Amino acid sequence: MKKQLTTWDWLLFSLLITLIFSILLVMYQIDRQWLKLTAIETAMTEQAKDMRELRTARGSGAVMNDSSLQNTASKEVSLAFKRANDATHLADYAQGDWSVEAFGTNLKTITPLVSTDAYASNVQSYVLESLINRNPDTLNWEGLIAKNWSISDDGLVIRFQLREDVSFSDGITLTADDVVFTFNFIMTEVIQAPRDRAYLEKIKSVQANGKFEVVFTFKEPYFEALSLAGSMPILAKHFYESYLKEPQKFNESKGILLGSGPYKLLDAKSWSPDKGSIELVRNDYYWGDVQPSYNRILWKIIQNDSARLTTYRNGDIDSYAARPVEYQTLKNDGQITKKSHNFEYMPPVVGYSYIGWNEYRSAKPTRFADKRVRLAMTYLTDVNRIISNIFLGYAEPALSPFSHLGKQHDHSLQAYRFDVEKAKALLKEAGFEDRNHDGVLENKAGQAFEFKLTYLESNEDTKRMVLLLKDLYARAGVKMIPFPQEWPVMLENLDKKDFDAITLGWTSGIETDLYQIFHSTQAASNGDNYISYKNSALDKLIDEARRTVDESKRLPLWQQAERIIYEDQPYTFLMRRKSLLFVDQRIHNLQMTKLGLNLGLLPLENYVPKAQQKYTQ
Repeated sequence: MKKQLTTWDWLLFSLLITLIFSILLVMYQIDRQWLKLTAIETAMTEQAKDMRELRTARGSGAVMNDSSLQNTASKEVSLAFKRANDATHLADYAQGDWSVEAFGTNLKTITPLVSTDAYASNVQSYVLESLINRNPDTLNWEGLIAKNWSISDDGLVIRFQLREDVSFSDGITLTADDVVFTFNFIMTEVIQAPRDRAYLEKIKSVQANGKFEVVFTFKEPYFEALSLAGSMPILAKHFYESYLKEPQKFNESKGILLGSGPYKLLDAKSWSPDKGSIELVRNDYYWGDVQPSYNRILWKIIQNDSARLTTYRNGDIDSYAARPVEYQTLKNDGQITKKSHNFEYMPPVVGYSYIGWNEYRSAKPTRFADKRVRLAMTYLTDVNRIISNIFLGYAEPALSPFSHLGKQHDHSLQAYRFDVEKAKALLKEAGFEDRNHDGVLENKAGQAFEFKLTYLESNEDTKRMVLLLKDLYARAGVKMIPFPQEWPVMLENLDKKDFDAITLGWTSGIETDLYQIFHSTQAASNGDNYISYKNSALDKLIDEARRTVDESKRLPLWQQAERIIYEDQPYTFLMRRKSLLFVDQRIHNLQMTKLGLNLGLLPLENYVPKAQQKYTQ
């Protein structure tokens, strides 16, 4: 029997039809929105590509038909990009390909502020940018993110006017607020940045005056005020500010890196040491007047010297820094010379290597707290023999943190010469002599003069040097135990001051500020005065030199400070080494500058001609 439809049935049926129609309509709208979002994403990608091509054309002077593009192409290139722009006018200039290099050690972290080594700084330089940059020809400061600046008559206030077209790699505009945030972020105690805080403590405040002007106010005059303010890498507030709520997450991170530079991490939070390499990709939002030539920057981690050379021979990395022991052989190697540019030079701002004597360990003074012991160790360290036997003459002795070519150096200082008898006399005066006639010195309590010398295990030349030193020290009855460590472990032990003595190197600059390494205040945990060296007279000279803006008055102060370090020998200064470099001939526009070879100099000037490119993506 059929059931007759009631009014209630018709109502339910109508509601059902309406519901089905609504669902279909919503699905249609969602589909349209999805298509629209896809179109927008495609358009943004194409726009970024077009902007990159436009900037490239502008930098290279390419002819464009559209009159508005011609006006953009004729826009003046800022001084910071002049050398890079000049490269784009070379006949064989081309964009594309990858820059592939190698690090001889694995990195602990590439997160800014948390990282403390030159390797991480190298990576960060492609991603993070500062307000100003140093010209490699004149060594003068030039605007990068800052288009101009002014300094008050008393030197205490510096105003930077920022470019308005700078954006981070996620497309968000860089403003004065990001500069203010960077300073405040560094100065926040819960953020693991003691070294950076030590440098920036001269600054009283950083304030935004509108969207694109930032004002640095200093507590007192500082001879490198412009450099200090202008060279601070700018962090993106919108990206990093969340870590103020989770500082431990930031402090323990391995690869949190985002900036406004020409390259970026594919994922700004993704890198970790177990990847075995570090890869940066082109920043499609890069604002620069000239776009970088390479599509990608890659560093392979190859800790073995022989493996690194083999990788270079096979064309899988673009350069190879030769060891002195192999350099002459490689210069006569037909395969190497046929594929390579060869550079042998002492970089103008070359750093120095040293042995640091830890004066306090577990809050107790060590034998190296005695100045006589440190001086004796310097007399036992035959630097000339090290240079001759290990580095085959491709180095020069270092007397102090200051280069003998720089204005800070006191030329009346003479290098300490190898002298076993002087060393033994000083050690005896300090209470060490061979009391039981076993060939090893003991103190009055009968404890042997025995210590571990920490060094990087992957560096073969350093290993050979340490073994030579072991024999030299034994001549005076000092027992040194070679103690190789991996790079991340070394860095951790430095922070903890957990070592007897260590051999490492410092990078250098045009004028070196001694504060961070040798001032007593920096002997705190995680400071760079990790040997806990303290001298109140030196502290006063460093403080006075830093606040003396007049160079003619400042340089004598540095020379007095240098003499104190020379006499105290907190470090035994070893050498400054030549660069012995082979670069693949596919890399073009290699030039020497006052900062050294321009390989990897930013803004990038090197490129690979189209016919020699190997990597297509």
